[in-house]
Amino acid sequence: MDTSESSTTEPDSATTATAAPPRRGWRRWAMDTRPLRIPAYRRLWSSTIVTAVGSQLTAVAVPKQIYDITHSSAWVGYASLAGLVPMVVFALWGGAVADTVDRRKLLLVTNSGIAVTSVLFWAQAVTGLDSVVVLMVLLAAQQAFFGLNSPARSASVARLVPAEELPAAQALGSTVMQTGLVAGPLLAGVLIPVIGLPELYLIDALALCVTVWAVFRLPALPPLGEGPARRAGVREIAAGFRYIAGHKVLLLSFLADIVAMVFGMPRALFPQLAAQTYASYGEGLALGVLFAGIPVGAVLGGLFSGAFSRARRHGWMVIGAVVGWGVAIAGFGLSGNLWLAVAFLAAAGVADMVSMVFRGAILLSAATDEMRGRMQGVFTVVVAGGPRLADVLHGTAGSAFGPRAAVAGGGALVVAVMLGLAAAVPALRRYRI
Repeated sequence: MDTSESSTTEPDSATTATAAPPRRGWRRWAMDTRPLRIPAYRRLWSSTIVTAVGSQLTAVAVPKQIYDITHSSAWVGYASLAGLVPMVVFALWGGAVADTVDRRKLLLVTNSGIAVTSVLFWAQAVTGLDSVVVLMVLLAAQQAFFGLNSPARSASVARLVPAEELPAAQALGSTVMQTGLVAGPLLAGVLIPVIGLPELYLIDALALCVTVWAVFRLPALPPLGEGPARRAGVREIAAGFRYIAGHKVLLLSFLADIVAMVFGMPRALFPQLAAQTYASYGEGLALGVLFAGIPVGAVLGGLFSGAFSRARRHGWMVIGAVVGWGVAIAGFGLSGNLWLAVAFLAAAGVADMVSMVFRGAILLSAATDEMRGRMQGVFTVVVAGGPRLADVLHGTAGSAFGPRAAVAGGGALVVAVMLGLAAAVPALRRYRI
């Protein structure tokens, strides 16, 4: 059966769900929590609640410590690159590994590795080592473990929940992660003056212990089928890219995210907009609320995901969400009032949540289990790389045309390109589950 037109999820790939009675009143709009009735998924999701905040403590502490040592934003940027490269490499390889081994065992090893790096971050901070080289090496190691971990974690979801609940599971996971993006940095800002940087690393390490315990209690997740054992190498990675090229719905799901992020993620222009367009509101206030706008909208979208998580036309949901993102970003670019601008960013965050939910569900349902790890590896690279390319593009366009014109033009480009792709390739429009 052609996966570009219908789902190919294996009948035995997840626990069979019991039909739930229809929800009435306000509950129709509230988050769909059906996947939490499945103990294995509930353990995996519960561990994410803890680590979503803990990981953001380290994400704040590392650049803060590097800046304290060097007093240079350039070194903070170099450190980001030091983390990006191994994450990209190991995410691609980790996707291939996840398709050849028991994913539970891979999650145990990689989560333990991330926990060890957090302990080492704490050790170097508490001893006052003050070495940027050591920090960058630890960051590279941590991101390498993350690259190995993320594909296996995401691919495991389709083995734990039934296909019709995948959007709900994606909404639950994405909401927790987006909440972490908001709460983690705020908590770090409060804790740094009180307990100091070393303890932030230690809190993250302790949170990761919870994750390791939750993963330990998962069922075994070996590769399905009885074919010959495969090794995770360049050939397996290349096979994953060929698989994407041969399945248009998967290719379009990746392209949709690239279009939305590269053309429509304006975060590189937030400092300039805060200093110029919204300076009358206070530069610090403006910068803070601009950065918070999209994550807050995404969290709200997740909390009310019951309004859309039961939709079956996954392709149209992705198309509509990306177009909605573009419209909201264009509206943000045209807004001279800070609070109207933040409202548009929040609307973009809601659209991004919808897009994340259904792109994730498509990747899990349209790909066979033996390919899910590699699909999630590519997904990790796209999600991490798209916004960084957007920083370069928007920064350049903002300098050339002004920040508001660059943002509005990028949003309009998202709408035009996404509608063009949807019209030219019907596979995504037709996809449903």
